[in-house]
Amino acid sequence: MTAGHPDEETLARAGRILKEGGLVAFPTETVYGLGGNALDPRASMKIYAAKGRPSDNPLIVHIAEMEKLSEIVAEIPEGAKVLAEKYWPGPLTMILPKADIVPKETTGGLDSVAVRFPSDPIAQALIKAAGGFVAAPSANTSGRPSPTTAGHVEEDLGDAVDMIIDGGQVGIGLESTIVDFTEEIPVVLRPGYISLEMLRDTLGEVRMDQGLIKSDSTVRPKAPGMKYRHYAPKADLSIVEGDTDAVVAAINSYAAQAEKQGLQVGIIATDETMERYPYGVVKSIGSREDEETIARHLYEVLRDFDQYQVSAIYSEAFYTPRMGQAIMNRLLKAAGHKIIKVQEEKQ
Repeated sequence: MTAGHPDEETLARAGRILKEGGLVAFPTETVYGLGGNALDPRASMKIYAAKGRPSDNPLIVHIAEMEKLSEIVAEIPEGAKVLAEKYWPGPLTMILPKADIVPKETTGGLDSVAVRFPSDPIAQALIKAAGGFVAAPSANTSGRPSPTTAGHVEEDLGDAVDMIIDGGQVGIGLESTIVDFTEEIPVVLRPGYISLEMLRDTLGEVRMDQGLIKSDSTVRPKAPGMKYRHYAPKADLSIVEGDTDAVVAAINSYAAQAEKQGLQVGIIATDETMERYPYGVVKSIGSREDEETIARHLYEVLRDFDQYQVSAIYSEAFYTPRMGQAIMNRLLKAAGHKIIKVQEEKQ
């Protein structure tokens, strides 16, 4: 593992590894990615094997120069050009009809390809050193919380990857927003830092995919993370939803019951509420006054609980103004859509 900001020699070596069909984990502004040559079917199969990822789950192709887009897609709709101009480089992935050059091993068997232009300078330098097209899902074991540090990658993948580039903690902490342009109206397949409202302000009509709200295992996923359980800690996770006082009271009740049975629960709280939980292992995810701290620390907190012998984890819900949709999307997947709705008792 390389420590700190990698030098040119390190990036050149990483580029060679990718060109020769190897795997390199690297930082982006969202989460760490597990990179392989996007145009090499064998490299894509290596990515699936390293992650233990189903091969019908598409990979995102990362580029670092705008002109590279036309080489891997069959057409670029006007709306995609508008979004690219506004949000690239950045945490946005677009699904477009693929060009023949992109193997179906990279696209999960689909005729479309997911493409992103990351803003992280290390990611950009690596992509250029590798020849311009790097397929990279998150660099974790499939189903586990995504990695936001190089240490998380080492913990999950270890020797399965040829090189890990350490660029420190990532900035955003949640995967990119995915917008599908293969249908008449653009569809959000995964919410992220760029919200539905921001997309509508830019494009006009944009809709949210219904599969984000309910789980349907019979549907072939068009984008990473749509079909399978993701982001899960080892202990069962439940989201407790309702007014703050009622949520705190309910979680305290579960924690107290567990303690009576000689068990301990994990509690995901905020800076504003963590002092209100006298039982269990309590971790603050950040402040509701700064929702980006919640997004940045979500996966880290989920991973932290794996070090404790907790019988279950209870989390507050986080319907924050801008990123709440993305945060709750990841939490719901981590919890297998287990929600406990509570109400305050009326006097």
